Amino acid sequence: MSEKDNNKILQHWPTLLLGLIVSVIFLLAIFTFQVRSTETVVVTTLGKISGAQGPGLHFCWPYPFQKVHRFDNRFHCFDGSTGKIEETYTADGQPVVAGIFVVYRIVDAEKLFKSLPIPDISQAEDKINSQMRTIKNAVLGKYKFDELLNTNPKKMKLDEIEAEMKKGISPVVLEKYGIQVEYVGIKVLDLPDKNTENVFARMKAERNVVAEQFRSDGRSEAKKIRDEADSNRKLKLAEAEAQAKQIKAEGDAKAASYYAVFKEEPDLAAFLRKLESLRKIMPSKTTLILNTDYAPFDLLKFDQKLGGDESKKDIMKTK
Repeated sequence: MSEKDNNKILQHWPTLLLGLIVSVIFLLAIFTFQVRSTETVVVTTLGKISGAQGPGLHFCWPYPFQKVHRFDNRFHCFDGSTGKIEETYTADGQPVVAGIFVVYRIVDAEKLFKSLPIPDISQAEDKINSQMRTIKNAVLGKYKFDELLNTNPKKMKLDEIEAEMKKGISPVVLEKYGIQVEYVGIKVLDLPDKNTENVFARMKAERNVVAEQFRSDGRSEAKKIRDEADSNRKLKLAEAEAQAKQIKAEGDAKAASYYAVFKEEPDLAAFLRKLESLRKIMPSKTTLILNTDYAPFDLLKFDQKLGGDESKKDIMKTK
């Protein structure tokens, strides 16, 4: 090769290198495919399943030899398509309007692909929908109306109902379609318009029964408190009366000792009694016009027995 040819090659080597890189990229684009972390793919060769692939870069033959079918393996929330909110009946024959939803994800894309006429997520949801409708009516038909709607939360069994629905839907969907149902919940639970008034009247009657029970308990408790207060009052009065009798007895005993002294001087005792009465009847700075012939005002008369004017002066001084 001449020096001239070598120079030409050297001049065009960047173009050749760029062409080589583009060729490699083109070949990679044709013979490989990328799977994201949120996807699961099923690869078919001439229309037949050749395997499922997880996240990463994978080799494949170009179309039409091989084809890649992608499925989103994240959680999906689906509330049904046909009959998602419809009227059904409880175990005691009461109509309710109910609708449920499921949270699911694809765990076996190959099994799902085999069960689908068209590899599309909407087709997968159609498979779940029929199971949802069947199980919803079957489970709600086992429970009474007051276990679905009630003013007392303890009587409601919604959690139990949702768990039973999941138990009925999940195994079938997983086995047939490779879809794992993670949760089943009640989205709508209502009453038909024609039954709403009757149900409210029934619930009001139930609340009235409960209210009457509370009122009865209140009356019973009030009577108990009154009886206890009355018992305590009688006990306190009895204790006070006993104490009063004791004090009176002590006073009578002490008075008896004074009476024994007064017996020795009856005139002095009578005089002191009259004097005490006079002090109570005539407070200080009182002017009275009274008959001194009657006790205790007879003390105000001049009495020779008590010593004349001197004794009278002593009495007035005492007053």
